Amino acid sequence: MSDDSVRAALRSDAPLVVVEAPAGCGKTHQGADYAGEVGCTNGAGRPLILTHTHAACSVFSDRTNGTRARVDIRTIDSVIGQIASAYHKGLGLPADTAAWVRQRKNGHRELALKVAALLKRHPMIASSMAQRHPVVICDEHQDSSGDQYSIVMALHAQGARVRVFADPMQDIFNEKPLVGSCPPCDWNELKRKAQAFEELDFPHRWVKGCPALGDWILMTRNALKAGGKVDLRGGLPDSVDIVFAENRAKKNLEYQLATQDRKRIDVFQQAQTSLLILTHHNQTARSFRGFFNRSIPLWEGHTRFGLERLVGAINTAQGDRVAIAAAVVKFMEDIGKGFSPSAFGNAFEQEVREGCTKCRRGKPGAIQELARFLVANPSHQGVARMLHRLSELRTTDAAFADIQMDCHKEFWDAVRLGDFETVDAGLAEITHRRTYSRPKPPDKAISTIHKAKGLECDSVILMPCDANTFPDKHAARCLLYVALSRARSRLQLVVSRDNPSPLLAI
Repeated sequence: MSDDSVRAALRSDAPLVVVEAPAGCGKTHQGADYAGEVGCTNGAGRPLILTHTHAACSVFSDRTNGTRARVDIRTIDSVIGQIASAYHKGLGLPADTAAWVRQRKNGHRELALKVAALLKRHPMIASSMAQRHPVVICDEHQDSSGDQYSIVMALHAQGARVRVFADPMQDIFNEKPLVGSCPPCDWNELKRKAQAFEELDFPHRWVKGCPALGDWILMTRNALKAGGKVDLRGGLPDSVDIVFAENRAKKNLEYQLATQDRKRIDVFQQAQTSLLILTHHNQTARSFRGFFNRSIPLWEGHTRFGLERLVGAINTAQGDRVAIAAAVVKFMEDIGKGFSPSAFGNAFEQEVREGCTKCRRGKPGAIQELARFLVANPSHQGVARMLHRLSELRTTDAAFADIQMDCHKEFWDAVRLGDFETVDAGLAEITHRRTYSRPKPPDKAISTIHKAKGLECDSVILMPCDANTFPDKHAARCLLYVALSRARSRLQLVVSRDNPSPLLAI
């Protein structure tokens, strides 16, 4: 199969075309090029590109630059939310479905379940959408839940031509289905159902970077897919650097190396102008901030879990200043370090509880000053003013100098909440702005592998490569492949000999 055969299949009259698309093999180019062409020629409606991440939306937006006004690029969750908002009464939901989602542990998945059932009961809704979007292009379809897959197939059943791009080896968002959910997509069954099945196999991502690296990454994909190992014992491209080092951190999921072990890592990262430092767990990524002396920022992506928890707590508190104070302390733990209960949090909560009645000086007086914002206004606006003052104290008061913000954007989003009349209106608008501004990571960034999915970079450091991070499980095989395939030119793997990953031959 070839790029030309995929291109022809996409433009055929086949109602359903399925393309297996390994990372970096031209899937985004093929999908964006086809969408732009359809958008220019189809007067009956606009093609819809459905992604699973906002990072992927940004990439498609760049690739459809000349025809963007004629193409809709959305995450599938946002489309589900739009349907739910339009039919919220029939679903038994409030008008603000976004707030309903935020207030629930599995809000997005519960909403998808409800909307999938709605489209089954009322096919006319899917029919209307299919008329508006006669072509639906599904990006990274292996990440779809059973309900998301059902929604796409409902559009297909009502006449939309569906083009599915997927890679079973990039299936890293595995969640247990909810009771009552539709069964997940069976990849082999979907291929049989399609009128055309194609495979992309040319490593375009590496043409202008390191072609040998691209060939090696496709070879590692085949090995991992077949249940084998990535062989690091020889035959590696010159652009792949293996560092053997042992994690000395005592806390789980944190990371620390001996000075001698980290020298090559420091030399590598300092030599790069375009770099992603990837790891599995959020806590390890946060630990990397200290590892690199806080000189490299976290890529925060689109999601703001700490901010959403803060908003939920403010809503639940209903003006209870003590509960709001506790939520602020938790938020600071979520997005940074230094504002711990022992150093600041306990005193801050006590001042709020007691109404700031005692005379304080020095550091206790500054903490009391922060507490007064919540005593005076126990709402999101009081929180915003308190956080803004805290940011000033970090630079003007030595007692606050050790407070660090790892998630800068999330912190300032919390401050911006104060500009709005209600906390829910603030979060909705801030989220809307972030969605349509299509943010991108800085030139150098630390990220989890999950948040980096859909991104690419000249150079990548992946660490730690050990048995805890990459055990011999299908999900870990997919995660390792996704991480390796982000690098266009250079790749450094930090590998453990004492606790080696069973997916690596060393």
